[in-house]
Amino acid sequence: MPQQVCMGASLQCVPFGTAPSSLIVIPKGTPVMASGMLAATVMDFAPIANILPFGMCTSLSNPIVASATAAALGVLTPMPCIPVPTGPWKPGAMKVKINGMPALPNTAICNCAWGGVIKINYAGQFKVSVT
Repeated sequence: MPQQVCMGASLQCVPFGTAPSSLIVIPKGTPVMASGMLAATVMDFAPIANILPFGMCTSLSNPIVASATAAALGVLTPMPCIPVPTGPWKPGAMKVKINGMPALPNTAICNCAWGGVIKINYAGQFKVSVT
């Protein structure tokens, strides 16, 4: 059964991020808590504000990585990650809404413009289920 994602959830960019990241939930409207932490919605996908960097990026679709790799004569040269989500998390919870937006279950994913898939490794709490 899916779990509600909340502030501090652990994220991973597969396969291009070199380190895990954390989710930051910025309160909008009436704050909703899950296990004492702010509950997330599908709209918590802004780079840096919500999704922190994943260490280094290894995607050749990322122009900074491609440029550094070309300068190194074709040797893959990872560069600092700046996530570029292409849209909200999907799929959101079908029944649970937080301030009018679907709640964020731990089964949702978010795509990065550089080809990675951002996944939720740990929801940030264990008590609340979302459907």
